[in-house]
Amino acid sequence: MRDVTQKIDTLRTAKAVAELRASPSTLQMIRDGKVPKGDPLPVAKVAAVSAAKNTPLFIPYCHPVPLTALTVEFEMGESWIRVTCEAKAIYKTGVEMEALTAAAAAALNLYDMLKMVDEEMEIVGVRLLEKRGGKSDFRKAQAVGKRALVLVVSDSVSRGDAEDLSGAILNERLQDFGLDVAMQVVADEADLIRHAVQSAVAEGFDMVVSTGGTGVGPRDVTPEAVRPMLERELEGANEAFRSFGQVRTPYAMLSRCVCGLIGEAVILCLPGSPAAVEDGLTALFPYLLHILQVREGCRHEPVSEGATA
Repeated sequence: MRDVTQKIDTLRTAKAVAELRASPSTLQMIRDGKVPKGDPLPVAKVAAVSAAKNTPLFIPYCHPVPLTALTVEFEMGESWIRVTCEAKAIYKTGVEMEALTAAAAAALNLYDMLKMVDEEMEIVGVRLLEKRGGKSDFRKAQAVGKRALVLVVSDSVSRGDAEDLSGAILNERLQDFGLDVAMQVVADEADLIRHAVQSAVAEGFDMVVSTGGTGVGPRDVTPEAVRPMLERELEGANEAFRSFGQVRTPYAMLSRCVCGLIGEAVILCLPGSPAAVEDGLTALFPYLLHILQVREGCRHEPVSEGATA
């Protein structure tokens, strides 16, 4: 199975369809309620629900997904029955296989209940109509042409006694999102941190992402240096980061991540460990980059049901 441990839970939806071709007389028997085995539609509907819930039993590499909804709809033409299944879940991975399995199972059960009256039936296709949810709903190109400063806050790195790992991760990942990245290292001194952030904002950087100094050690002063400078704090980003980390390590509750705006610049202060930086990138990006669009007048566009931005 693919490792999805580091993914975040989002609303996932998928819709699939299957079609059964049958003779017009067979379709009329269904309408008239004269199928010897009984009405095949409710049986096929139950089969679809059961199949969706048990998809990993048939497709071994599928993750067990906590489905929150499955709708099954039937449409009958003169010589065909079309079944459409829509699956929903709030989880780390998509539900397209659940929707496809449900549609296929419904078609197979229709075939089973009708085969005694129609030997020429054919299941002509099972296909995915749409899927939504996850990071694929967000455009990575939204940050192209924007500038970011990666600010490494570390006494040891500034002295040359330690290698910078976290800043290097930020540099690479932010570039992947299309940002033009510059880097700077400062010691754990509030005045130096403030000056670096102020200078970056004055120079027109769109984003400043710092790493280090957000813990509870005696030299951890990044939040004290940055928070008073913020014109608007983004409490939701702070909550999202800690919530993501808390289910992975109880020490996440000790982090003092800070996120907010100074003018039009996004300021984000992450912890100093590489693992925490990876968590921050996973939990907050590319979603945080939407601010760069909003500040230019773009409207929020809900990407799935329940969007509250």
